[in-house]
Amino acid sequence: MRVLVTGSSGHLGEALVRVLGRDGIDVVGLDVLPSPWTAIVGSVADRAVVRRAIEGVDAVVHAATLHKPHVGSHRRQDFVDTNVTGTLNLLEEAVATGVGRFVFTSSTTTFGRALTPPAGAPAAWITEDVVPVPKNIYGITKLAAENLCELVHRSHKLPCLILRTSRFFPEADDSKETRNSYEDDNAKVNEFLYRRADIEDIVSAHVLALQRARSIAFGRYIVSATTPFTRGDLQELHTQAAAVVRRYAPRYGDIYAARGWKMFPAIDRVYINERARADLGWQPRFDFAAVLTRLANGDDFRSPLARAIGSKGYHDVAFEDGPYPT
Repeated sequence: MRVLVTGSSGHLGEALVRVLGRDGIDVVGLDVLPSPWTAIVGSVADRAVVRRAIEGVDAVVHAATLHKPHVGSHRRQDFVDTNVTGTLNLLEEAVATGVGRFVFTSSTTTFGRALTPPAGAPAAWITEDVVPVPKNIYGITKLAAENLCELVHRSHKLPCLILRTSRFFPEADDSKETRNSYEDDNAKVNEFLYRRADIEDIVSAHVLALQRARSIAFGRYIVSATTPFTRGDLQELHTQAAAVVRRYAPRYGDIYAARGWKMFPAIDRVYINERARADLGWQPRFDFAAVLTRLANGDDFRSPLARAIGSKGYHDVAFEDGPYPT
């Protein structure tokens, strides 16, 4: 099988090219930036580039995107060009050349305002059935791209699976308050409870999506670490998160205390990956319990793949007030 991976110079794209290539798959990488993982340098917004890249391809994994951290540095039109026009180019060329399956990397950012419950309300229980309410141009264009995937699937029967990934990036948090209040690793480990995944698990979900796309035909899936929480925890999570965590992971307090870490006082949403596990046969390895075990053993909580790729950043310049322009 020959697979086109877009965004191949990026964090997820490189990981996908590494793993697919290791598994003996013929991979073609496409990105606007050159790298050892990119065979074709060009933009998905350029139809001619896409047409050349997709020639002879059996499947597409579309990971190229402008991200949330680009909202303050790029025009809205740039987001439309890359995230919407680029996706449409790939979908239409996939249909024209007979590509057999299409996997689109989306984001839980598409849920937008649905992720933040009002004061006094329980934490939000986020499944694929929650109606997205995007709150920035990134979320709007990712949702539009998802809808294009569904349109092309319905019109042309292109098997297409959409993976709404939660946080897996290694860069510093975009919240100044979080950066000032928590060590970076502390904040990221906290997030494995409800809104983060390791890139190894993100990649394994994409590989399974490639394998299952034809039999499933179309689907949207939340891809995030498996949470220990239940619906019955939601009210307390939004007010006393540490007490809830202690019930599920009694040893976390000692492990955290040894590092001077602390739990978030409140958790406002919980991502549910049940559908991805059921339909894709996905078995994520890195959840909060597994991460705690690695910490207790003196190991890095990140997977070997995450450590190998490291941090790429989103901009080639530094900003005075944080890692991203606001």
